[in-house]
Amino acid sequence: MKSLKYAFKDPSLLAVALTHRSAATRHNEQLEFLGDALLGFIIADEICLRYPDAAEGPLTRLRASLVNRDTLAEIARELNVGDFLRLGEGELKSGGWRRDSILANTLEAIVAAIYLDGGMESCRAEVHRWFAARLITHRPETARKDAKTELQEYLQGRRLDLPVYRTLEEEGPPHLRRFKIECAVTGLSPVVVESESRRSGEQAAARIALTQLIGEKA
Repeated sequence: MKSLKYAFKDPSLLAVALTHRSAATRHNEQLEFLGDALLGFIIADEICLRYPDAAEGPLTRLRASLVNRDTLAEIARELNVGDFLRLGEGELKSGGWRRDSILANTLEAIVAAIYLDGGMESCRAEVHRWFAARLITHRPETARKDAKTELQEYLQGRRLDLPVYRTLEEEGPPHLRRFKIECAVTGLSPVVVESESRRSGEQAAARIALTQLIGEKA
């Protein structure tokens, strides 16, 4: 991958990082697990250095605004990761190379592969390069809370019942799961969304519910 500045001493690590579980028995899930932790640490370390006087809450929101599926998928597209993915036949047919969840997970796996191949400083340098522009534009004072937190605080501030989230449906093979998530808020019709994960579905439903509540109060 020419889009990476890091040159692997052991190219097989990168090959595994780019291999989805639908394609081979030796795939990138364990690297993804490690890469998730590494990314969280590297970005947390960097923003603490940049904003030594910031409180924990704003720093937590800033990290979440930087290290999330949408941002990681954007970076993966900037690096053309989808062009190098190894996918099984089912994922190829369904366009897995452009799916946010697969792109984000693969980027995490690449982070871990760099760490295992070249150590923390090489890993840190590559991550900093990817996030350079975003680290400038994202700041503690402008980082938003996640939608579920915003909705909960909105309701608590008005002494209203908290939202209830339910998984209405779950279907598809393990590598292509789809969830139908409901967010029920007193006074609103239930919000139902479909998503690739329960977590992202709940966040999306909470954002819609909050928008409806604010619109009604405006």
